[in-house]
Amino acid sequence: MHFQTTNEPALANLKPDPLTPKLLADLCLAHLAENPEQLGEFMVQTGYSPDALRKAVGGDGLARGLVDYFAQNEPLLLTLCANNSLSPDSFMRVWAKLNPAG
Repeated sequence: MHFQTTNEPALANLKPDPLTPKLLADLCLAHLAENPEQLGEFMVQTGYSPDALRKAVGGDGLARGLVDYFAQNEPLLLTLCANNSLSPDSFMRVWAKLNPAG
């Protein structure tokens, strides 16, 4: 029995999901979780206690704060992008959408 499918061209045209603020914030938080010194610095800069940070996870406020924090720290931004195969331009486009006034 021979089967023929027309799915191959459709699969070839699929594009990865665009980078979203939530996805970007999750990547930022994961990066900080793997780097305790950077996590501590983030918490000092933002005023989060460990308990408050745990409670904020998944919220829009923390997501915006994470993206903003990384956007303002070029070495951290570049490390995150390199480790996740992202271009800094794609990161900054998400940041710009969250901060239209700049």
